[in-house]
Amino acid sequence: QVQLVESGGGLVQAGDSLRLSCATSGGTFSDYAMGWFRQAPGKEREFVAVITWSGGSTAYANSVKGRFTISKDNAKKTVYLQMNTLKPEDTAVYYCALGPTTAMVVSGTADSWGQGTQVTVSS
Repeated sequence: QVQLVESGGGLVQAGDSLRLSCATSGGTFSDYAMGWFRQAPGKEREFVAVITWSGGSTAYANSVKGRFTISKDNAKKTVYLQMNTLKPEDTAVYYCALGPTTAMVVSGTADSWGQGTQVTVSS
């Protein structure tokens, strides 16, 4: 049973930075992709970033491009989301997701999801 556990959320001010972590366990993901999503109150879940475990290829939503960076530590089986220059509109619950292909993760049809971590950015 694959488990994904997010951490690192919190309350910060606009312009600050946060780094989220997603620790994985219970499986081998050498050919998989890991993504970050977020859901703000009253809004639909949206894609944020994705990375492939093997090659490390990345992709980002336009809203975070240039501010957020997704990375991975294969030895620790952990994926990170470095968020810089945070804005109030980045406030949301952030989820990590695991899937067999980048396309599936980006589309939201991932195999496994974490429980989420709250990020709140005050103005």
